[in-house]
Amino acid sequence: MTKPKSLSLRRGDPPVTYIGAAQFKATCLALLDRVRESGQDIVVTKHGKPVAKVVRYEEEKPRRTKFIGSMKGTVLHYDRPLDPLDEVWDADQPDDPIL
Repeated sequence: MTKPKSLSLRRGDPPVTYIGAAQFKATCLALLDRVRESGQDIVVTKHGKPVAKVVRYEEEKPRRTKFIGSMKGTVLHYDRPLDPLDEVWDADQPDDPIL
């Protein structure tokens, strides 16, 4: 593996390792285990140019939604909610048999 200069975007990040595509292909499973265990990123290069980056996968924790206010914005807006409806409901019909 070749290790040119280490690149790190934030302090405390593990350094990035550069590796050629052919060597990555030959040792892929071992490199994936190393990324999982150490968290060190690997940049795969072809002819010295970066083409892919392998990073550790981190599960996202499911967000808990709060019950209070969870329906906010889901109810339709009525200008005059107490006005009678224009439709006749089945319950308003006198001939309907009671179940």
